[in-house]
Amino acid sequence: MTTINAANAGTYQFDDQFKVNRLGYGVMQLTGPGTWGPYADPDNGIKVIQRALAYGVNFFDTADSYGPWYADRYLAAGLKGAQNRDQVFISDKVGQTRQGPNIWTPHGEPNYLRQQVEVSMMTLGLDHEDLVFLHRIDSHFSIEDQVGELKQLQDEGKIKHIGLSQVTVDQIKAAQKVAKIDAVENLYNVANHQDDDVVDYAAEQGMAFLPWFPLATGKLAQPGSVLSTMAQKYHVSPAQIALAWLLKRSENIIPIPGTSSVEHLADNVAAANVDLSTADFNGLSQLSTK
Repeated sequence: MTTINAANAGTYQFDDQFKVNRLGYGVMQLTGPGTWGPYADPDNGIKVIQRALAYGVNFFDTADSYGPWYADRYLAAGLKGAQNRDQVFISDKVGQTRQGPNIWTPHGEPNYLRQQVEVSMMTLGLDHEDLVFLHRIDSHFSIEDQVGELKQLQDEGKIKHIGLSQVTVDQIKAAQKVAKIDAVENLYNVANHQDDDVVDYAAEQGMAFLPWFPLATGKLAQPGSVLSTMAQKYHVSPAQIALAWLLKRSENIIPIPGTSSVEHLADNVAAANVDLSTADFNGLSQLSTK
């Protein structure tokens, strides 16, 4: 019987101390409607996080704006008392403000970014952040000021790695003049991979690439669709095909599918066992919406 273990997807080496399994978990869904307010069943959310740990997931992605703060609280509760807690890697994001359901407003004032990092560490129960993304570049402040503040926090030992979210290659290059960028998190999936150049640049530069919305397959996953048909061929789910494509696309990709269902979590992690043929991978690569 094939085991459900995130380690089957291979690993990514962040630094000399930390190697993560390449199938992570994103906590964004553990909030209310519109990523606003508390999740309806916190105990279940904590259970999903604990089950993810049992399945070998050791990379968790969060943000202070998820809730805001609620997802962080559930993540902290789910990880509390876990064996080998020091082997769990958390990526966080700062730089977005929330005014209500589905409302996101970038705010990159350096003092605000510093405040959010400090509060996130307290909420998550950390003495430092493993990885902090600038959630969005705020056009009201220079990249030098925004990334520079994260670099200052890094110099103080409060941040280990710095990342950027939803950026272009040119923006990454501008940020690299200020600090070492170790990760990028952009919208990317089998149905929408317009950022192929960002994935390739990140790989070339030794950066991890986190595709957010990795299962946004839409009509492609419907009965009779390409993903559905291919899933039948491999005797797996369409979601597993979508994740397997990401894992095969580049070794620096770390998918972070989120779910509030233990059953869906198991299905997602089992994608680590799917080995797409080169022909099938190439066929799926033609599905881009660009």
